Amino acid sequence: MSLYIASGIVRRAAVILSGLAAIGVMSVACLAPASSQQTSQGAVFVPHFWDPQRRLERPDLTALRTVRFVTDDEYPPFAFPGPDGALTGFNVDLARALCEELKIPCTIQARRFDTIIDAVEQGQADAAIASLAATSTTRARVDFTAPYYKTPGRFIALKDMTLDDVRPETLVGQRVGVVEGTAHAAFLEARFPRVERQEFADLAALLKALRAGDTPLAFADGVTLAIWLNSEEGAACCAFRGGPFLDPLFFGDGVGVAVRKENTALRRALDFAFSRIAEQGVYTELYLKYFPVGFF
Repeated sequence: MSLYIASGIVRRAAVILSGLAAIGVMSVACLAPASSQQTSQGAVFVPHFWDPQRRLERPDLTALRTVRFVTDDEYPPFAFPGPDGALTGFNVDLARALCEELKIPCTIQARRFDTIIDAVEQGQADAAIASLAATSTTRARVDFTAPYYKTPGRFIALKDMTLDDVRPETLVGQRVGVVEGTAHAAFLEARFPRVERQEFADLAALLKALRAGDTPLAFADGVTLAIWLNSEEGAACCAFRGGPFLDPLFFGDGVGVAVRKENTALRRALDFAFSRIAEQGVYTELYLKYFPVGFF
């Protein structure tokens, strides 16, 4: 895996995990919520977060002349420069699909990640599609569409490990690697209290120990792990086991498109467009394009 890709994974993994506090203890681990439907595409399960029984009315778009999206360009496969230098990626293609559905011209500009919410707040952009987690901190500054993906916790192991039934009861006494101080470490402590947690300073150290067989199982952010499993290095050694584990208490409410506070017209238009591209299979096509090994 190139340093370019690795730096993007580590940087955004930290952003997604920041601010997710571990509060309280529940009796069971939360799996996929009822609002999430999964479609099997061969060995890949594609998450869907839009109720197919709920038909949203097409909003009044007369006031929307164009949509100015911002994203960043350092987080493959979500947003990155293509071979010709043009911006591409899952987030970028989703933005284009939304505009096509709404039949509204749009622009997509790359900005430094730490300036993206500022750009929306200050009216320099209409919307941000940049893998922004909808947390209490970000919601205080911008509004969000319904989530277009969530960040489940996932277990990962060497391919020759036969364990598939991953539950608190089946992992009693099992050694599990996790990055110290993260929401995933807190989740294990609360939901899998009888595993032997083996803590590492960072994700790179955790994955190195996994590949070397020094820890039989690792637990981390499913999106970050899927990106790694889609790399040559990850695909050669490892695979998901069990899950996905979705618990908003630890992993947040998901990732949405951010719009300026009280820009209700645009938020509703984007929610409508998301439900339409999900219904038409466009979301599934893009998910499979960028995540041959999905994170669900």
